[in-house]
Amino acid sequence: MVSVAEQMVAVLRQAGVERVYGVVGDSLNPVVDAIRRAEGIGWVHVRNEEAGAFAAAAEAELTGRLAVCAGSCGPGNTHLIQGLYDAQRSGVPVLALASHIPSGQIGTGFFQETHPERVFTDCSSWCEMLSAPGQLPRLLRVAIQHALGARGVSVLAFPGDVAALSAANPTGSSHFLTEQAVAAPPWSQVQELARVLNAARRVALFCGAGVRTAHAEVMEAAAALHAPVGHSLRGKEWIQYDNPYDVGMSGLLGYGACHEALHAADAVVLLGTDFPYDSFLPQVHTVQIDHDATRLGRRTALDLAVHGDVSATLRAVLPLLEQKTDRSFLDDMLRRHCRALEDVVGAYTRDIEKHLPIHPEYVASVLDEVAADDAVFTVDTGMNNVWAARYLQPNGRRRVIGSFLHGSMANALPHAIGAQLAFPGRQVVAMAGDGGLSMLLGELLTVARHRLPVKTVVFNNGALGMIKLEMLVSGYPESEIDNGDVDYAGIARAMGIPAKRVTEPARVREVLAEALERPGPALVDVVTDPNALSIPPHITAAQLKGFALAASRTVLSGGVGRMIDLARSNLRNIPRP
Repeated sequence: MVSVAEQMVAVLRQAGVERVYGVVGDSLNPVVDAIRRAEGIGWVHVRNEEAGAFAAAAEAELTGRLAVCAGSCGPGNTHLIQGLYDAQRSGVPVLALASHIPSGQIGTGFFQETHPERVFTDCSSWCEMLSAPGQLPRLLRVAIQHALGARGVSVLAFPGDVAALSAANPTGSSHFLTEQAVAAPPWSQVQELARVLNAARRVALFCGAGVRTAHAEVMEAAAALHAPVGHSLRGKEWIQYDNPYDVGMSGLLGYGACHEALHAADAVVLLGTDFPYDSFLPQVHTVQIDHDATRLGRRTALDLAVHGDVSATLRAVLPLLEQKTDRSFLDDMLRRHCRALEDVVGAYTRDIEKHLPIHPEYVASVLDEVAADDAVFTVDTGMNNVWAARYLQPNGRRRVIGSFLHGSMANALPHAIGAQLAFPGRQVVAMAGDGGLSMLLGELLTVARHRLPVKTVVFNNGALGMIKLEMLVSGYPESEIDNGDVDYAGIARAMGIPAKRVTEPARVREVLAEALERPGPALVDVVTDPNALSIPPHITAAQLKGFALAASRTVLSGGVGRMIDLARSNLRNIPRP
């Protein structure tokens, strides 16, 4: 007879699942054993279920396919929550298998008792309990299709003893829908969009991750409207490259003239972005285009809401746009953008061969240069987000992923594990902070055990850098942010991972290049300047007051790597009278 656990694994295989991330435990044993005996699917043993959920989130984001993680009853599955929040907010299809205590003990306060069908409701879009064999295979197929259809997290909870029972129904087969329809905007909204854009004298475009398939259309629209193009962090990898209208990024990690362009325009178009920092948006003269109608208008009041896929919407409106003849707004913003970058580029180039500790900006700029053209970068939350935003150059093939919406620490290494397993032949680089890496340090053992060729670059400033900045701008003296002087290279070598510690800037390029070129895993521990912080391009009077009250360290504006070359190139392309 086929068991419930075997039936579950069979359905997962039908959905194309190749691995399940987790930590084994008694209530999960029937599922783990079913995976052991099944073909085409394996168990990835991580050191913490949180890491398993992060790894699944990364796999799902990079492949677009369902990824699966699992946790045993009680603490086992509650560890999943952090990574599941990350997956849910990032909008990627992840299924969590949350096993439960024996069915006859539920409600008695039994050992490790929780209620997973309640615990996971806030970090998922579907969460149900499998309590009898007769609910399969239908309920698991519902869970899978919900994750794929809603692009989010599904959680299937089940008592461990139920998983060991005989299946009640034949498994059969059923097709899972993975490719969704493209939302086309109503024609009336397309016409109104054209009217607004044709009437505006100064148009600015602000792009999020929703422009992933719309690079060509955005460029065509910008050319017709002579519009500067800015972007959010999640939009950067899809729109910054091959972009003669680029004016940088807005927000807390921003740079360049994006903030100025948005506030000087008389028509701002939000393209596929749910940018959460409403204080950086002008709050007037705004049009928003998004395939998810629930996002329209929740960050700013709108003059026009357009429900549709960005690419489809732009293709529909482009024939209706009138070619603008006045380039003065665009050219002014391009000049401001270039000046803004030139003003700060010296922050990481000046005396780099002598500066100790090493500028983290310099490390990020070198990493950008020596990494592969199709590298996948996973980025820890905190100051590494800043360095990635300002130095990693997109080209349409590279990927940069992180906990950009949930903002969890410690995501870079487990994200890299999922990315590397999904793409074993691709270069995967984890940009880890010492604070983040230390939280899930045991996952280096996961990398070592599976011999994953993940390259971990530790920006080791011995402090929680972003928290330090937050304290400064709020007027608080820095407190309890010290991580200590830890030799992460020594720790990695003890785990069986080749590693080097870099304290001199002259060795940065050599050591990074060597680590990226070698087969198998590698770790580079770079001791960086704890005083190298970064401020956004727009800062309030209250924040300035906070700096004046509390800043006893140098606050650098941060460099911008090779973006300065792009900005100067765009200036050279401005037509001359």
